[in-house]
Amino acid sequence: MPTVILLDVSLSMSQPLPVPDTDKISLTRNNLAVHGINAFLDYLATYSKLEFVALIAFSSLYEVVCGFTRDYETIKTKLLQIEEFDKTCIETALHGVNQLVLGEWGNNTPCQVLLVTDGKTGVGPLSLKHSLSTCNQRDLINPFPLPFSFPGKLIVSFIATADDPSLVINKKYYQRLVDMAGPDGTLYKPEGVGLEALSLNNITTTFQKIAEECYTSFKGTISCGNLTSQVFISPAPMPYTKVTDFTKERFTVSHDIKICGFISVADIGSPMAISRHLVLPLAINNQEGNAVVKTESTGGDTSSEGEDCLNDEGKYPSFCVLLHGALKVENVAALVLLNTNWYGFLYSWADTKKKSNLMLTVMMPGSTSIPWLGDLNNLGVPESNNGGSDMLAPPFPIKPTDKKSYSQNCVVWIKQSGLQSDIQKILRHARKLPEKTQQFYKELNRIRRAAISLGFMELLDGLAFIFERECTLLPGNIHPDCTMQLSHAASELRKAHNRDIKVNVMPLHTKF
Repeated sequence: MPTVILLDVSLSMSQPLPVPDTDKISLTRNNLAVHGINAFLDYLATYSKLEFVALIAFSSLYEVVCGFTRDYETIKTKLLQIEEFDKTCIETALHGVNQLVLGEWGNNTPCQVLLVTDGKTGVGPLSLKHSLSTCNQRDLINPFPLPFSFPGKLIVSFIATADDPSLVINKKYYQRLVDMAGPDGTLYKPEGVGLEALSLNNITTTFQKIAEECYTSFKGTISCGNLTSQVFISPAPMPYTKVTDFTKERFTVSHDIKICGFISVADIGSPMAISRHLVLPLAINNQEGNAVVKTESTGGDTSSEGEDCLNDEGKYPSFCVLLHGALKVENVAALVLLNTNWYGFLYSWADTKKKSNLMLTVMMPGSTSIPWLGDLNNLGVPESNNGGSDMLAPPFPIKPTDKKSYSQNCVVWIKQSGLQSDIQKILRHARKLPEKTQQFYKELNRIRRAAISLGFMELLDGLAFIFERECTLLPGNIHPDCTMQLSHAASELRKAHNRDIKVNVMPLHTKF
């Protein structure tokens, strides 16, 4: 999953430390942090090359040093160019993480945040202690950044020893911060006591331990009848917790993924999913036993022929490659059983015209995760019956083709640009009054109902202010009905009885 590295570049991180294993050369905590991050990136480059990593440096403000990338060498280069700044403000950095992840991945992609700091919390109103004491007093304009706006967890790595006075005092604040971010967060610190613990080897070991525990690769087996293939799934599927009114269930993806059947991609559509993953076949050396069996059956030299087979992966048959090609050509998806009563789909997905990949979509737990297919446990092989017209009937309930009699589509504002475009559409109609009177009030009532449904009453006041401002900016040759209708709409939006969703704002009757 994507990772954001938060590096503390406050003045306390530039404090020189006498480290024994560097021949009395004074290193700073910042030097140790950069060394540990480099070790973390080296681990990802070896074992998790597909992970996206971003780097943010922070003190009282934050700076996105490097956006999400797989080019770890670029991050290493920019690490050497970071300068120290003023005091620590972790809350500001967490706000930056939310903005960066939401802008790049949205609010459904799980991400990990690695905070690298010296254990100090800052001073004054920007300190972590003050932020946690006032987190329950925030309003909607200035909310506390935790829990994250996306599924994520916070990992804190201290560049400090266990007996460091600052860490002893402030550890409880960081623990509370991790607990607010999510249930899987952890605190890490170098092993040992005293300055000997702040050695380059200990820092490297600590960051490698973080990488090993947080980026464990998921290796499993895909089977279809007698055909099997060992695969590598990236990113590793996370356990899913399903919370109901009275129960709480935790689901984990099994390492033995079984294909139940195949279904057209058009029938699947775009159902709600938990996550998507890239499926890759494991290297040939993980299936060395199969190569040896093949050579023994021919009676030849097992050692020489086995080595030749391992050296040429293109000559070794792979069910994963066969499955990907078949799904791509037939335009179908494979329904797979991830665990008891938990399903997913394997399908071919292409990000470009020349390259396609085998993808796994993890559905919501349960057999009714795709409503238009009905209960997935009841799906079966289509039967021809008598060979009549019944052959064309689908063997499962599908989404009806008839269109609903809804007059308008529902309003959805995911990004700021969507709301801005709706307001601009109203203003375009307003400048063409009185010809566009009907369209103006239709769009106005549509947005007004959506704002009332969402409790977004500030939008109504904002629209009224925009209409009044437009009246003052209209050119002199504009139709007089335009000014009158805009003033009427602004006054109607401010009236209390028009805050009812069942009431529509009607046009002003004029002589024009």
